[in-house]
Amino acid sequence: MNSRTVTQDHLDETLDEHKNGIPDIVIGRLPVYLRTLKLLAAEGQEVASSQELGERLGISSAQIRKDLSHFGEFGKQGTGYNVAYLCKQLEKILKVDTVWPVVLVGAGYLGHALAAYNGFENRGFRIVGVFDNDPNKIGNKVGDTILIEPLSNIPLTVRRHKVQIAIIAVPAEAAQGVSDVLVEAGIKSILCYAPLTLNLPNHVRVEYIDPVIHFQHMTFYLEKNTSE
Repeated sequence: MNSRTVTQDHLDETLDEHKNGIPDIVIGRLPVYLRTLKLLAAEGQEVASSQELGERLGISSAQIRKDLSHFGEFGKQGTGYNVAYLCKQLEKILKVDTVWPVVLVGAGYLGHALAAYNGFENRGFRIVGVFDNDPNKIGNKVGDTILIEPLSNIPLTVRRHKVQIAIIAVPAEAAQGVSDVLVEAGIKSILCYAPLTLNLPNHVRVEYIDPVIHFQHMTFYLEKNTSE
């Protein structure tokens, strides 16, 4: 099967059949592939081989081909991948061929930066509500158009926009309570910037971003600075 015969029906059928059997580490690499392909497309490149993608990403070409094979055959041996086509297929697989509404809890420095970031929407996400428990922040604007609301308004916003994704950008001591409110409101996925592990139901997916964890990972490979 070449790239031109991978229909949406076939893709949907493949995902339904294998969704539970695809390793999560493979799913985690797909957004990286998509980001790289979009950069290639922006550079005007129409075709890319697995070897070229691998060299850019530090991943073996065999691994890239194996990862993509879980979802079909998107390239043709000897000619590589059509960049625009593979971008569209990965967007469908990751379900970012639409825009997902997101709520953000925490309107501190980090929250303001996230709300003002203009790189979410063109990659499939839009912040539709920002919440905080500080009365001095409530009613102020964050980003271009969003007003900060009290936490009590979370359920209404989640229902109104059919939100399934939330970002937590609050201090660690507040994160568990905030996550409980979000789950009660119907949130199914949380991106957590607080430096702790949340205790949540099994059906709720959580991703953590803690820069210190990444720093500590890097320092393992460094030599200690012994200079005074």
